[in-house]
Amino acid sequence: MYAIVETGGKQVKVQVGEAVYVEKLEVAEGETYTFENVLFVSAEGKKTSKVGAPYVKGATVTAKVEKHGRGQKITIFKYRPKKHSASKMGHRQAYTKLVVESINA
Repeated sequence: MYAIVETGGKQVKVQVGEAVYVEKLEVAEGETYTFENVLFVSAEGKKTSKVGAPYVKGATVTAKVEKHGRGQKITIFKYRPKKHSASKMGHRQAYTKLVVESINA
């Protein structure tokens, strides 16, 4: 069984027992988080699936927060030829690692 949830402006495919990295959530480590915005739910053994318009009513995905962190550094370099102008910046995106516990359709 898998589901597609919406978080942080992105859509993420999740399965039970799978670790998922999403944009940082304001939840303490060790607590559970429930996704209310479920777009799609599919049962692999059965030929049934539920598609939301835009969300599946009554469907939730429960996950446990494992840790918070920051990703690898990305270097942004802007160069303007013949203008004697260049700028260099770095960015590290904050994330939350979740382990999916259950999918309730």
